Amino acid sequence: MAASITAVRQLTPPPSHKPAPDDLALAGTLLVEAALSAATCRDATAARDLADHAARLAGTHDTHPDRDSGDIAFGSTVVDLARALIAASFGDNHQAITIHQYATSSDAWGRLPAEHRAAHLIDITRAYLDLGNPRTAGQALVTADRIAPAETRIRPTARTALTAVLRTGTTTADVTRLATTIGLTRP
Repeated sequence: MAASITAVRQLTPPPSHKPAPDDLALAGTLLVEAALSAATCRDATAARDLADHAARLAGTHDTHPDRDSGDIAFGSTVVDLARALIAASFGDNHQAITIHQYATSSDAWGRLPAEHRAAHLIDITRAYLDLGNPRTAGQALVTADRIAPAETRIRPTARTALTAVLRTGTTTADVTRLATTIGLTRP
């Protein structure tokens, strides 16, 4: 968190200068990472403040006239996805799912890198599980596997989430197939 904030200070130009879109994207990405780190450290105020700062940069970045239209690694949707994970980390799973559903219904969601989308789906499964919705948690994992199989098959978080879904005993054929594919169950 401290390293990200320090780097953002170096990238942020004085108010009198118009920042370049790449600088906005980099600073915003660092702020998102710092906000997620603050949530991991259980600092709700810092997580919220950093996400708010990232959102302001995303608003500027999204509408910047010099922005490359193919530049989708940072923007409002990325900040919303981070806000969903932050809400989940503080146990506000209803809010997390609401934000997640909003962000994933945007056009920008489909333009994010496949690995980013899959990683988010894996991470949001905890909120679904905590709300007692293992079916949707399992479907999120199956969707993540379709988007970027390596994310689902290699990440320990995905294996843990899939194991939790399997333990509920309410799995679909797709979830069972995924579990077999990654070696959590026998064929």
